[in-house]
Amino acid sequence: MADETNAIILRVVERAPQWLRHDLESKDAAARRRAEETLAAMISDALANGTGANRED
Repeated sequence: MADETNAIILRVVERAPQWLRHDLESKDAAARRRAEETLAAMISDALANGTGANRED
């Protein structure tokens, strides 16, 4: 189970948009906090749905 969870998280991190990666490195605390919250939400969603892949309808 841990391997599957790690794989899901890795897929989410791999597909994180450039703006998110940039803001995670920001010296601006508010920008960094928004990026952290966004990434956490992306990971949470992927874990809840069992996938780190993009869903395209």
